[in-house]
Amino acid sequence: MVKQTIQIFVRIKPSKKTTGVYSVDNEEPTGASLEFLVPRDVAEGFVNNKRECYKFRFLKVFDQAVQQEEIFNNIAKPVADSVLAGYNGTIFAYGQTGSGKTFTISGGAERYSDRGIIPRTISYLFERFSQDSSMVYTTHISYLEIYNEMGYDLLDSRHEASRLEDLPKVLIMEDPDQKIHLRNLSLQQSANEEEALNLLFLGDTNRMIAETPMNQASTRSHCIFTVHVCSREPGSATLRRSKLHLVDLAGSDRVSKTGLNGQLLTEAKYINLSLHYLEQVIIALSEKNRSHIPYRNSMLTSVLRDSLRGNCMTTMIATIAVDKRNLDESISTCHFAQRVALIKNEAILNEELDPVLLIASLKREIQSLKDELAMKTGEQRDEQLTVEEIQRVEELVKAFLEEPDPDVTLSLGPDMRKIQLCFSLLKIMIMDKQSGGHRHDDGQASPAATIIQESPHSAAEVTKLKEMMTQRDDEISILVKMLKKEKKKALDAAAQLANIPNGESPASQSSSRLTAAPLSREGSTVTISADYGGRAIQYMRRGPQLSTGKQEAFETFIRDHEDHLTIEDNKELLKQRSAEARRFGEKLNEARNRINELKKQLALQRGQRAALGVTENRPKVEEEVDPVEENLCKHIEQEKKAYKSTIDRLKVLRTEIEHLQLLLERAKVKLQRDFHKWWSQEASSMQEPEATARCHTGSPHGTLQPPSPSTPGFRALSTTKLSSSSIPLTGDQQTDADILAFIKARQNLLNRTAPVEKT
Repeated sequence: MVKQTIQIFVRIKPSKKTTGVYSVDNEEPTGASLEFLVPRDVAEGFVNNKRECYKFRFLKVFDQAVQQEEIFNNIAKPVADSVLAGYNGTIFAYGQTGSGKTFTISGGAERYSDRGIIPRTISYLFERFSQDSSMVYTTHISYLEIYNEMGYDLLDSRHEASRLEDLPKVLIMEDPDQKIHLRNLSLQQSANEEEALNLLFLGDTNRMIAETPMNQASTRSHCIFTVHVCSREPGSATLRRSKLHLVDLAGSDRVSKTGLNGQLLTEAKYINLSLHYLEQVIIALSEKNRSHIPYRNSMLTSVLRDSLRGNCMTTMIATIAVDKRNLDESISTCHFAQRVALIKNEAILNEELDPVLLIASLKREIQSLKDELAMKTGEQRDEQLTVEEIQRVEELVKAFLEEPDPDVTLSLGPDMRKIQLCFSLLKIMIMDKQSGGHRHDDGQASPAATIIQESPHSAAEVTKLKEMMTQRDDEISILVKMLKKEKKKALDAAAQLANIPNGESPASQSSSRLTAAPLSREGSTVTISADYGGRAIQYMRRGPQLSTGKQEAFETFIRDHEDHLTIEDNKELLKQRSAEARRFGEKLNEARNRINELKKQLALQRGQRAALGVTENRPKVEEEVDPVEENLCKHIEQEKKAYKSTIDRLKVLRTEIEHLQLLLERAKVKLQRDFHKWWSQEASSMQEPEATARCHTGSPHGTLQPPSPSTPGFRALSTTKLSSSSIPLTGDQQTDADILAFIKARQNLLNRTAPVEKT
């Protein structure tokens, strides 16, 4: 059991605005301190007892210039190590809206170095898994979102949810032992880092995000990303189960300052209420004589029940903004962190016996006891062993001799025939080894064949088995030919579908340009495919099926989008990293060839020395130090070191390339959302002027006065005038509606640009 208080850290968001007066001291022996100086307002009068200096203590204070890697090494890495050791861990970020919580937990989408705690922790865990060969690890991931006091599973297996309400709702269940269980929250297994990052990307795309006066991309919900780790030693029935909660809390909003209304105001009410209940739980836990803790007041406090004075090693990151207008909220966040630091958790090692392995072990013990009992009773069998039984015994003996573990046993059961056969096989193998292995060359058969010939019916059985094997081989060859034909037909059908003119949507074409094209054109040797098996990526590649009218608008929209330059930069960086990975792959192959060549030379040199010792009758030749052989060994060690360093660099490049691909996928999703938003706004704005014109003129061809487009900087289209009567319609209601909406939007843009051209 490990008893410790919740570890608290504070991070100061970089700011270009005028900041308040504060000081950071990380050199104190008891930790670090953060001090704010708030000057008194003279306008409040001469008698002003307002406090001017606020000083808070933390384990460490991260100032504005701190990078993401330092945050991970100081905060997340110790918690991840405790999770690998079998303890539960929690890391949660707390602060006002726009103070950098999501950037700290999830990271930014601009640069690879901006990765947050979640992707870095995933990479670190799987790196440790690969280094520790003495344990067998399995990993499962869940992603919970709490929006307006309702829980949603962000890793929905159906992948068809276009709205948050379509995702499965998660319910809280409590057992008689007061343990919390989350119903409908899926656990997705991830075998490697790539699959885990795909799940993280899928969950991030389903999160509820909105623009507020404090933050352009404010998360309007609490999100809990949980990694479940199960480890055991091979052959052991003892399991270690631990979990790591990575919590991104929604930011609190002061409505009087932000001026929120409508849906944003409703969301702010639920967020502030849940954070208020969280503070109530913190205050109750910090009081020693408090008997009741109000965990059940909100879903957030119920889910984090173990993390707050429970079986968990918890760490809190307080994110603050030191702008003058946010100074009061920053001081309030620091007060909350000081109360959290008073809570003491008791983390225990989560070890248990696996019932499946325990049952298998007990079954083996029962069978062993039965075998011993049968041997004690002396039951004998007179019939001969079958061919399959003889071959099985021979395989068991070979496996027993090849096993390096000295504690391994040879289990043959209580059958004395098998025991005698085992002794016969062992005797034959020892005699073969003593005679130099020439017994088989002298025409004698293998041990199994020798014993098979002793049976009068064995020859006929062997002939029958050979005929059956030949028949099965013929059947397998026929099935392989049929499969090849079917595969060829499927490829031909796919090629015909690919040649259809409007078979692909512009969104899917832009997706291929954003992701898969740079790697395939460069011929990279890094084995990172465009569809790397992750269900999130496969789902995101299915672009919307757009009509011909939407295609032209979508392509123009992409060129003028604000993220176009960022996408191009990431594509160029991805191309550079792919080329670099290809160069390292070539170096890897060259190093491998050099090592093999040096090994051949070393073996040849040793063979020559051994032959020299035999011919000259000098047994001490092999003991003498050969300078040529020693030099070859040194070269091999040097090449192995270079080979290992190249492999490490390739792993780093592979992780960076995967992250860049995820960034490009995320940019693609954002492009699609922005385009559909603009398109729907444009279509709705066209319907109102058309209805007004019909009311005044009584004709469907009234003059339109559409509003300006919502996307600034949208390029002007061709000035060729089009009308709804001059465009051939398809007859499909949805397609015709898209065509007419595009014509109206195009005419709207031409009308907007006409006065500018005249002036």
